[in-house]
Amino acid sequence: MAPSAPFTEDEVARIRADFPILQQEVDGQPLTYLDSGATAQRPVQVLDAERAFLERDNAAVHRGAHTLAARSTDAYEDARATVARFVGAATPGEVVWTANATDALNLVAYGIANASRGRGGQAAERFRLGPGDEIVVTEAEHHANLVPWQELAALTGATLRWVPVADDGTWTAADAAAVITDRTRVVAFAHVSNVTGMVAPVAEVVAAAHAVGALVVLDACQSAPHRPLDVAHLDVDFAAFSGHKMLGPNGIGVLWGRADLLDALPPFRTGGSMITTVTMEASEYMPAPERFEAGTQPVSQAVALAEAVRYLQRLGTDRVLAHEEHLAQRMLDGLAAVPGIGVVGPPAGVPRSGLVSFDVDGVHAHDVAQYLDAQGIAVRSGHHCAQPLHRRLGLVATTRASTYVYTTAADVDRFVQAVGEVRAYFGAAEVTA
Repeated sequence: MAPSAPFTEDEVARIRADFPILQQEVDGQPLTYLDSGATAQRPVQVLDAERAFLERDNAAVHRGAHTLAARSTDAYEDARATVARFVGAATPGEVVWTANATDALNLVAYGIANASRGRGGQAAERFRLGPGDEIVVTEAEHHANLVPWQELAALTGATLRWVPVADDGTWTAADAAAVITDRTRVVAFAHVSNVTGMVAPVAEVVAAAHAVGALVVLDACQSAPHRPLDVAHLDVDFAAFSGHKMLGPNGIGVLWGRADLLDALPPFRTGGSMITTVTMEASEYMPAPERFEAGTQPVSQAVALAEAVRYLQRLGTDRVLAHEEHLAQRMLDGLAAVPGIGVVGPPAGVPRSGLVSFDVDGVHAHDVAQYLDAQGIAVRSGHHCAQPLHRRLGLVATTRASTYVYTTAADVDRFVQAVGEVRAYFGAAEVTA
């Protein structure tokens, strides 16, 4: 099959027209939004879908027999089915609504912790961890896919091990295979790094993990919004992503898990909605996904996320990927011509996502971001919730520019031009010349 083409200028112009927030100026300059890796903007279709639900159908789901409750429940479960199809789930029941991706990853980690304490009965024994068992992550992980596993190790006595990264922040399948042993029980890693843009060798890591009977947990936060995602094809066991990074609302995330694993995993958040029988002495829980959705559910958010998924499907996730890879290469080429810029991540010619993190010699990342903001260009600065990775790279912080479906070539060129002015503005060019 021939590779997909990036969006044309006319197509991007039509896409941008769907995003009201982009039609503004910042400090007297037209807004160039290059922080979609942190939070994506929302098209009117998504905004309208949530508002229409709230104006017409809003009610508690899976409760009550009145018309609004029935319509609300239908919309909630239709949204689940839409997202399930989007990621290649076998059934809608493999999709669990969470507060965000961090919440989804904690759900898995603390579910395993509860199983290790004897909760969940015989079915949950497959998750039990203890001294001598190992959990494997990478040195490049977002804190959301590191701290929960640190806690799980502390709670169970298991050992946390990690795949080291090279000087550019990347790692290989061979690096992972060298850390995975017959004592490994969980392997957790990001599909796409939120700092380096590296695309992980998922197939090879999954094969190595499954060969020793380990579970694979995939952080798909930077992949689900930007490239085709088929969890069945990837053969992972769990995957997590968030709504706000993929044109959807805040306050909702997704945990996908294989049905047999979700049905066996003990819940870690309990209360209403997830029970079958409650006595004063004990409770029995519903099967997945309801067993993990305690309390009042994010109904309007689920409806809006489903509309975001439909929006991406109309664009074509293969073309979204092509568009962002094209822009990333344009950005890399432009920055390569700017003196004093150090880009982290895969070397030239290696596929990466549509984000680029970099260091400006002699200028702190926060100062870089503030200078760009004065030109109307929004980027991210800091350690991007990946302190161990930045420490390994010898950097306190980096500046990150990230693209999405509404980013234009002109946005990238304007960004590169502004970055080229930074060192002179702060006097760094003269100092290091």
